[in-house]
Formats: sequence, C-alpha cells, structure tokens
Amino acid sequence: MKNKIETRPYIFWDQIGGFMTDAFVAYGVPQNDAEICADVLMESDRQGIESHGCNRFKPIYIDRIKSGILKPVTEYEIIKEKPTTLVVDAHDGMGMVASYRAVNSIIDKAKTYGIAMAVIRNSSHYGIAGYWAGMAVKAGMIGITGTNARPSIAPTFGVENMLGTNPITFGMPTDEDFPFMLDCATSISQRGKIEFFARQGMDTPAGMVIGRDGSAMTDSDAILKGLTEGNAALAPLGGIGEELAGYKGYGYATVVEILSAALQAGSFLKMITDVDEEGNKRPYRLGHFFIVIDPEAFCGLETFKKIAGDILRELRASEKAPGEERIYTAGEKEWLIWQERKEKGVPVGEAVQKELIEIRDEKALPYKFPFEE
Repeated sequence: MKNKIETRPYIFWDQIGGFMTDAFVAYGVPQNDAEICADVLMESDRQGIESHGCNRFKPIYIDRIKSGILKPVTEYEIIKEKPTTLVVDAHDGMGMVASYRAVNSIIDKAKTYGIAMAVIRNSSHYGIAGYWAGMAVKAGMIGITGTNARPSIAPTFGVENMLGTNPITFGMPTDEDFPFMLDCATSISQRGKIEFFARQGMDTPAGMVIGRDGSAMTDSDAILKGLTEGNAALAPLGGIGEELAGYKGYGYATVVEILSAALQAGSFLKMITDVDEEGNKRPYRLGHFFIVIDPEAFCGLETFKKIAGDILRELRASEKAPGEERIYTAGEKEWLIWQERKEKGVPVGEAVQKELIEIRDEKALPYKFPFEE
C-alpha cells in the first residue's frame, strides 16, 4: 500500500473518544449509549474509512438530535422474538444503540442454535456497517448486515435517485491477524465519500454520479445539493447502463432494500426522507438487518478460520499485474491503516476542526484540541 503523507493534525483516540462521548451526553444521550456511539464512529476512523467517522459526528448525529428528528434516548422495543429471530422497533432513536443490543442478542442465539437473524425498523444511521459484522467476528462468528438509506442510487437506465447506497457487509474470522471484512455500498461511491470530497474542496471523479439530464456530475457541492433535491443520483456498482454490468449493483441494492424493509414491515425507497408531505422535518426511519452464523455448528471454528486464511493467502500470493506491488484481500488495508494510526490517533481536517470547536463551545465542554496549540 502506497503511503500518502498526512498533513492534517491528529487527535489521540482517548481524547476524541472522550469528547464525542461527553458531547453525546450533553445533547441528551445516556452515558452507556454515548460510549457505544463514540466507539462506532472511532472504529470507522481507525480503519481509515473517514466518510463514516468523526466527519459525520456533527452533521449526521448532533445536528439531527438538535433538529428533533433523532431521539437521543433510544426506546428499544422487541416486537417479535423467536429462538433464532428478532424484530426490533428503535422508535427513531440512535441506530447504533439499537443495533448494538440486537447484534449482541443474536450472537447469543447463534451460540445456541447455529444461526440467527435480527431486523430493526424505525431506526437511524447505524454508522459503519462493518462494526456490526465485526462484533460477530470478535465472537468467533460470521457476521452479515445491510441497511437501507435515503434515496441516492438510480436504477439501471434511470436517472432518478430511488435506492439508498444500501451497503451489504460480510465479516468472517480467519487465522490471520485480521478478519475478512467486505464492507461496501452497492453504489460506486456513497454519499459520505462525496461529503468528504466536498469538505476537502475536491471534485468527485467522473462516472460516480449521473445528473437528471443523463450527464456525469463532478462538482461535489452541486452533487450533494442535487442528491437532496432529486436532480442527481449515484451510479450503482458497475456504472451507468449495462455495458459494465451496472444492473448487478442495482440488483444488489434492491436485495438490501427488500431485506431491510420487507422483513420488518418498514419504510422503503422514497418513503425514507427527512421531510413530510407538508415540508416539515421528520425522522428517516431506516431499516437494518443482521445475520450471525456460528462456524461451530458446521465444521468448527478453527477449521473454518484455517481454510478462510488459506483462501486469502493463496489469493494474495497469486500472480500480480505488471507494476503492482502486491495483492490485498478485503479488510487487510483497513488493518494496515490501524497499525499506522494506533499510536497517532485520528487526523482531522479544517472543516471537522471547526465543528468540534463549535460543539465544545456550545456545551462548554472542558477540552482543548492539539490543533489549537
């Protein structure tokens, strides 16, 4: 992996974690729930997935709490439960909190029955999907999760944003230092990545976004505005049209939409919006699904981990393309980034620095950040 020189200042993990926890509490989130939320955001930054880390702390969570469309106290209601299944209503609370409780519950179920599944309705943004698959991996299990989201992707041959970026994520334990972790949106890029481009003053690469007139869009600020107004849409994995098999990404996004909404009788497609018919702000009411599989119910954990590791090692050892230094497997680059950031902390750009100061000053929290020195 080619190293890029980092010029942004770092904040140590204990400080950014403590700050986000205290800020969540200051805005009404209970202490234990606040710690869960902060850890989910930090896990994204630990892996270098900055589109879902502290970049989103203020705009996705704090601002929504302040606007009244996200409840800081999560009412976790079990609607239906059987030995291997769970249906939960989060009642517009913190998606990360509801997800944490649900995944812990089905991990316990999978230990007894081999496999378990949970779905959540009336939820909110649940952070990096890999966090939930990672919980299963840490328990020695396979984790699968997906979530719908506000409309962003246009169907193949369409230009209207209909589907969310709808990630589908798989985490699997291996006998290596890191698991196999495939955490991908079903669009070429996700809204969070474009938000990151906009914050950095960067254009979005051509081909990721289609305008209402069918042309490619690259202005990141204009794209974000267009996504909100319905005048821009993300291209599904594979790209626009059928030539590069964009219908595959469109199909997978639809699978996630159905599993996220239909199993829990929740909102879908254009229903997922923060504005009602009268133009008033309202909660998004997302749906999530989680599946946990215990390898002990099949071949045994150690056998599974060894074979999974062998597969990944053989893939990395295969013949490389001319000029390429190495082949990676899913989850490896994120693990390598964590090795670099473990002692340094999280790098923050100017836009995030301003947001952290704004929140700190608004709630008079006793923090001074390294970039202020």
